Amino acid sequence: MHLRCAVLDDFQSAATTVADWSPLADDVEVVAFTEHFATEDELAAAIADFDIVVTLRERVPFPASLLSRLTRLKLLIASGMRNSVIDYAAAEAGGVTVCGTASSSTPPVELTWALLLGLARGIVTENNALRDGGPWQSTVGADLHGRRLGLLGLGKIGSRVAQVGLAFGMDVVAWSQNLTEKRAEEVGVELAASKEELLADSDFVSVHLALSDRTRNLVGARELALLKPTAFLVNTSRAAIVDQDALLSALRDGRIAGAAVDVFDIEPLPADHPMRSAPRLLATPHLGYVSRANYETYYSQAVEDIQAFLAGSPVRVLG
Repeated sequence: MHLRCAVLDDFQSAATTVADWSPLADDVEVVAFTEHFATEDELAAAIADFDIVVTLRERVPFPASLLSRLTRLKLLIASGMRNSVIDYAAAEAGGVTVCGTASSSTPPVELTWALLLGLARGIVTENNALRDGGPWQSTVGADLHGRRLGLLGLGKIGSRVAQVGLAFGMDVVAWSQNLTEKRAEEVGVELAASKEELLADSDFVSVHLALSDRTRNLVGARELALLKPTAFLVNTSRAAIVDQDALLSALRDGRIAGAAVDVFDIEPLPADHPMRSAPRLLATPHLGYVSRANYETYYSQAVEDIQAFLAGSPVRVLG
């Protein structure tokens, strides 16, 4: 039986070039969609005739309301081994197998430092001025050496961000609800006494937590008010961890020196979204996981997932 596979959000037209899909050629027709479907109705209509769907990270929710409309769907593959926007119970009830792929923590670590350094040295402002014939030097860079880096979260990504901070000669502190002094010592950083202390004392704050009921809006207006007016905030984790309206207000009012974000409450961002025009904001379109090595892993393992499913022995099953 010839099956159809939809690859969603292939913005760079990379999915079918970074991996070898030829082993599926006799059994599966692969169709990559380079545009994002903004509504559930649009998505349901576009993929109604597909048996397999490959989706990137947690960009596209698959709630029961959508899964019930995809009557041909038998296999859903999500990059990464954790996905909070798939209704696994509904998938199981509808006979849909959900599989994942491996994912590297290296790309988000590297992007975090690209954003932090970009903020600290005014890279975008100075580059734009140079290209547009603007003033020759208009910013005074913030130093890293000897400054305090506060990390909200010290897991796989946070601990590697910490190592880079230490290499820059920064004073690195960390806090999370479950972080122990032993774990902090293992990474070589100091355990902050509280979230509030970390925010008040840090020159740079970077968020590296998973989104949960406990971390949603963990950094709100009250917490942002604790930051120094010279402090910078970086969020490459999940938008909902930082109250978006409170962050926009702090940026507009100049209560903090700046922020860098790679994650948003709506993705892709609508053209009129206030994040597109906020002052003191360095923003990237969720590039944290977007690297060649990660894409090679995602899509080559998606091919493996499909092969295993067709053979009757699914691998990397989620749920």
